[in-house]
Amino acid sequence: MKPIFSKSADRYLRIAVSAILLAAVAAVTLSAYLFRPERADVGYRPVQPVPYSHKLHAGNLGLDCRYCHFTIEVSAYAAIPSTETCMNCHTRVKAESPQLQLVRESYATGQPIPWVHIHKLPDYVYFNHRAHLNAGVSCVTCHGRVDQMAEVHQVKPLSMAWCLECHRNPAPEIRPRELITKLDWVPDRDPAEIGRELIAKNHINPPTNCSGCHR
Repeated sequence: MKPIFSKSADRYLRIAVSAILLAAVAAVTLSAYLFRPERADVGYRPVQPVPYSHKLHAGNLGLDCRYCHFTIEVSAYAAIPSTETCMNCHTRVKAESPQLQLVRESYATGQPIPWVHIHKLPDYVYFNHRAHLNAGVSCVTCHGRVDQMAEVHQVKPLSMAWCLECHRNPAPEIRPRELITKLDWVPDRDPAEIGRELIAKNHINPPTNCSGCHR
């Protein structure tokens, strides 16, 4: 019985299938590379329900980060400010601004403003704000110069490799505790030298084992 396909056709079919499989593997590998956290998340800038400018509030007006994010030194989590915190000022300042309509509605109804979370870590990662800030790690280290951002965006990768790099060599990121929210602080000497002194003084020893962040 004469075969339906010639030997050359069979060979071409094998080549075509192999090429498709190789292309599929290459596409998956490239996607995994391009969408790693350090590439996919840096620059993330979601549209918020209220156009809140950190540049205005933290920069121009000089509000301390802890006024709104009041739990960062006492809790593992950074609190999102309640509407009441906003209205402490805005019952008097720009009280009729159309941009604050949602804030006023939230205050009147008790329904929270649906702020969009920007700096997100996987559920299997444990991060403690209190531990880092009390060690002298500034907000700048992870969040960048938020006081210069009209719209907050992610500037650091927050990947495991990035975190481990800091844990293995924390000195450049350690500063006096009273300066952790002074985002424009410029040290008068090598910041790593200052950090090493504080590490020795305060016995700072960030973990580099798995259980430090995966609990």
